[in-house]
Order: sequence, then C-alpha cells, then structure tokens
Amino acid sequence: MTSETDTLRFENAPELALEWHRAGLGAVLCTVIETWGSAPRRTGSQLVVGGDGRIEGSVSGGCVEGAVILEAQEVLQKGSHKVLEFGVSDEDAFAVGLACGGTIRVLLEPVDGTLEVDTLEALVLSRAERRAVAYEVSLTSGKGHLVNTASYPDRMRMDRSGVEEDGETFVAVHNPPLRLVVVGAVHIAKALVPMARIAGYDPVLIEPRAAFGSAARFPGERILDDWPDEAVESLGLDARTALVLLTHDPKLDDPALMAGLRAQCFYIGALGSKRTHGQRKQRMIAAGFSQDDLARIHGPIGLDIGAAGPAEIAVSILAEMTGVLRGKVA
Repeated sequence: MTSETDTLRFENAPELALEWHRAGLGAVLCTVIETWGSAPRRTGSQLVVGGDGRIEGSVSGGCVEGAVILEAQEVLQKGSHKVLEFGVSDEDAFAVGLACGGTIRVLLEPVDGTLEVDTLEALVLSRAERRAVAYEVSLTSGKGHLVNTASYPDRMRMDRSGVEEDGETFVAVHNPPLRLVVVGAVHIAKALVPMARIAGYDPVLIEPRAAFGSAARFPGERILDDWPDEAVESLGLDARTALVLLTHDPKLDDPALMAGLRAQCFYIGALGSKRTHGQRKQRMIAAGFSQDDLARIHGPIGLDIGAAGPAEIAVSILAEMTGVLRGKVA
C-alpha cells in the first residue's frame, strides 16, 4: 500500500495498471475527474484496483474507496467505463475523507475494456521517456486516446487535469516528474534539496569538488561528480527541470547556465549579488546569448523576502521556483 504522502496523487498508477493487466490480474484505473468544495485529492489523483481486489493509490482518503472498489469489479467484468459521483454533507464529510464536505466525480476505466492496452502502453512509454503527454477521454463513450500537448498548452503548463467546457471530455495531464538540478553542493543546497523533495521534486546534485559533493554531507542523494556541462548533458534538461546554480564560480556555473539557456528549463536561478549577476550576463552576451535569454535567469536568486542564512535562502529559492512553475512569478 502506498503511504499517505504518496496517495496525494498516485504518480505510478498507469504503470501499475499495465503491470497488473499483463500479469493476468485485470486492472481498473480510477481517476478523480472533478471536485467541488473541499477534497483531499486533487483532480487527476488515481487509484488502481486489481481483479483480485488489491488496490494502490487513493481518490478520497475515506470510505469512498470502498464504493469505488466494488464498482471497479463490476466494470472490469463488463469491460465498460463508468463515472461515479459522490456528494457529502459537512456532517458526514469526515467519514469519507472530504474535510469540509463537497462532491467528487471518479472515472473508472477497465484496462483492455474502454481503456485500450495499446493506449496505456504508449502512455507508460511516454512517461518513461520523460515526454509530456495528454490523455483525452470521452466521458460518454469511454474511448480515450493520447493527444499532442499543443492541444492543451494551459493545462500542461499549469499541470492540471480537468473536464473541458463541453462537460464530456476529460483531459489527464501526464507531465514528467519535476526535477531540480543543483550545481554546487554548498550549505544552501543542504537545506534546499530536502525541501524540494518534500515539494515533489526529484533532486540531483552536480559537484565535481569531492570535498563538497560527498555522500556524508548529502546522505542518500544523487550526486554527479562530472564537470557541469557534461553532467547536465547526461541528465537531459527539459521543461520540467529547475536549474539552480550555487557555486559562485563561473568555471562551474557558466557551463551549466549555458546548457540551461539552450534547453527549456522552466526555471533558472543563479546565486550572487547584483554586481555578480551583471558580470554573469556580460559573459553570457559574449557567449552569444540574447537579452531574451538573459531575462530567463533569476538573479540574484530567490524571492526578495529578506532571507538570512542558508535555510531561509533555500525557502526563497523554492518559493520563486513554485511561483514560476504556477505562473505567478515572471
């Protein structure tokens, strides 16, 4: 069973549904498609129900799961989809996991029924290759297919699944997991990395200086000791990556910065004073980058909250990353 933290939005539901289907267990993918009022699981949250009754994930956190599991066994036998709606009063809300009352709608899709195996396999492959993709399904017919992300630019940018204005088309956003690439295993990184992990990022540290990038200083973290340009090339920066430069050393920061500017990182931040950042921009101009490129660099890094000390600076950085990701900070 997944932990309470994991079930906030069960990220591996498609993979597990395919695995259970291939194992001959049968599987139903259950997805929250709409919520009203207060609900602990956001739209897009998923639960997988196996033909033998096993479950992973959550759609509410309460006894709604019991009803969903029973309905899932029925749709698995019939091979057809079903949309369930649960409305809860404030008095009864706690019992079903809706903290202040509300309504949720849940789509049940049996694998190899209305959810075709080929479509699920293509979705799992896209996710494995860190390719953003949208899954569009008709709530009337139950037929679904993958669509180009250009069809839903706002949904992909905001990372939000939902029902379209027609009221009958549900779009599930499948963005690659968020990733944080930190160049420089300094004191700020020691605070930032665990904070970012809590916020849902997969952090990677790049530090060729052995004294800084040791497992003793960052237990359990992924540390690359290659030169930054080689390390970021091996990682493959993309639109779900935040790049944070913390070394103060142009020999280390600049190669990664150039790679980030050539890629589609949603956030690039660099530590240093205004004077240091001005010098950094001049080096980037000399390297052939434009003013539009330079405008993508957040420097001095972090929101101006008067941060003092590594931990508070880390908070300001994570806050700025979140603001950029959610379209609240330019």
